[in-house]
Amino acid sequence: MTILGIETSCDDTGIAVIEATPTKVGVKFDILSNVVSSQIKTHAPFGGVVPNLAAREHLKNIEPCLKTALKEADKKMSEIDLIAVTNGPGLIPSLLIGVNFAKALAYRYKKPIIGINHIEAHIAAALILSGRGISNSKFLISKQGPKYKIQNLFPAIALVVSGGHTQLVLVKKIGSPPHQNFGGGDTYKIIGETRDDAAGECFDKVAKLLNLGYPGGPAISRQAEKWKSEFLISKSETNPKTKFQLPRPMVNHKNYDFSFSGLKTAVLYLFTAQNSKLRTQDFIQEMCFETQQAIIDVLVSKTINAAKEYRAKTVILAGGVAANKELREQLAAAVKKIPHSLFLIPDFKLCTDNGAMIAIAAYFNQKNIKPINWKIIKADANLRIG
Repeated sequence: MTILGIETSCDDTGIAVIEATPTKVGVKFDILSNVVSSQIKTHAPFGGVVPNLAAREHLKNIEPCLKTALKEADKKMSEIDLIAVTNGPGLIPSLLIGVNFAKALAYRYKKPIIGINHIEAHIAAALILSGRGISNSKFLISKQGPKYKIQNLFPAIALVVSGGHTQLVLVKKIGSPPHQNFGGGDTYKIIGETRDDAAGECFDKVAKLLNLGYPGGPAISRQAEKWKSEFLISKSETNPKTKFQLPRPMVNHKNYDFSFSGLKTAVLYLFTAQNSKLRTQDFIQEMCFETQQAIIDVLVSKTINAAKEYRAKTVILAGGVAANKELREQLAAAVKKIPHSLFLIPDFKLCTDNGAMIAIAAYFNQKNIKPINWKIIKADANLRIG
């Protein structure tokens, strides 16, 4: 089956073509193309995504991305078996561009189309074993060995963390039941989410405060790594400790919700209280290290507690912030301490928004396809996974 995946939920225009081939023990995915057009330069002056500007960029980029994706995959639209498009959650101006473009393609070429939940797609991307880069990728259960069989992956706890979302999801299986919202209690259940700022949003706002540019996550990570390296060289301690400590919001609460707006405010107070002459590069780097570690401490603690309570066989890290090196390493180390648990993370190129993850998720949702359903696919900015 050849699937065209279209992603325009925020500020990345992503179009991919994948080949899904069933095997005796699972399914093999070949990612034939995965084109992403970034809008970072457009939104950088504003320190965040401007919805209407994002929609205009999608409108400008989506057709060239399609042509490039088909060319790289050496496919024609007549050879596409299924069109998959993100229909939520996300920014409604951005979603509308992708959904309407996909519907036009489905109508023009008489192809079946399916709407895909953006969060589910991030989770599905973590189930790919990559060979070289993101080509010739295989679904996890296609590998021989008892710990890789599908029945041994679930229940799973998925931490989905990005600029717009921070959620802990109980995953009972991959693929949503037939349902208008493409999600439900029989498959996915949100057990915790942010009450205000998402983790990625907190990174962006702190980076803006410290004049580090946009996007904030990579900028803060680079500065934090520099401070950590200098600390380890100049100190005998193995664990870096900053001169000040930021709060770990809700880390001890008896639930799995998150809150990062208070952390952002704490950084603001520390920064403004510091004499301008003392706001040195070392101070900025130390602040970045402490901010990043505060976010990681909360994410790891909540995830591990959830994995233990729900007796998860697998812990999944997904979303754009899953590309954060420290988060990947620290969560992996924490999962190793849970007996018989597997830790899954996407390839770096599949962490940020892309069309391949939409196409992969579509394969597991074929039962939701209805005849001439291009008429009923709608964008929903508040679409829930469970």
